[in-house]
Amino acid sequence: MINSPLMTVMVDAVRKAARGLKRDFGEVENLQVSRKGPGNFVSIADKRAEAVLREALMKARPGYSLIMEEGGSIEGSDKTHTWHVDPLDGTTNFLHGIPHFCISVGLEREGVIVAGVIYDPIKDELFIAERGQGAFLNNRRLRVSARRDLADALVLYGSPYLGRGNHPRLLKELGTVMAVTGGVRRQGSAALDLAYVACGRADLYWERDLQSWDMAAGLIMVREAGGFATSADGGPDALAAHSVACGNELLHRDLIALLKKANQ
Repeated sequence: MINSPLMTVMVDAVRKAARGLKRDFGEVENLQVSRKGPGNFVSIADKRAEAVLREALMKARPGYSLIMEEGGSIEGSDKTHTWHVDPLDGTTNFLHGIPHFCISVGLEREGVIVAGVIYDPIKDELFIAERGQGAFLNNRRLRVSARRDLADALVLYGSPYLGRGNHPRLLKELGTVMAVTGGVRRQGSAALDLAYVACGRADLYWERDLQSWDMAAGLIMVREAGGFATSADGGPDALAAHSVACGNELLHRDLIALLKKANQ
């Protein structure tokens, strides 16, 4: 495990926020839900969790900036540190009673993601990573899978919401990837998709039209687990490109080639 003061702050914050999410998930049919956009829902549970995270992080690190899914940006006095916060990644799963969602918090220092925490409160799975310290699931050190053949690979992907993103492009990419890989899955939580690649449950993952809070924590998780994480076009800055492709070195290279082939 990682026992640094920074990791203690992050883990304490997500565990506090998780208590409310678990309670609300048990009463999901009674939640008050509003439409945030076509096919993209936000619940009171989401906003409550974000408020808990914001309060805990600002109390522990008063000067840090925040970029949050629901609350937007808060600029702090410390211009070198920014939290990227997703209080409920997998909202649609949550609202339909599907137990696959998480809280994701990443810390950016001078333009580099240096720490990440992803917590699945239903399975009580805590994924943590800190730059140079490795990645862990609860007390177990993580490594990306060692598979070498696309035919054996399990691939995760994400699709854009109704009215957003480029659906025809996704269908071309999906058809190209499906034709040569062992199987594909769409699970509905970008942060957990990244965490699952980090721990070897899945071999590859790609998605476009993401925001920083979707993937900041997951990017360092994959990299500290020995994997490669770039934009979906193979560029080095996934956050700036709003897309991601990740896996072990060999399969990541093959995935990038497949995505490029699909878009020729």
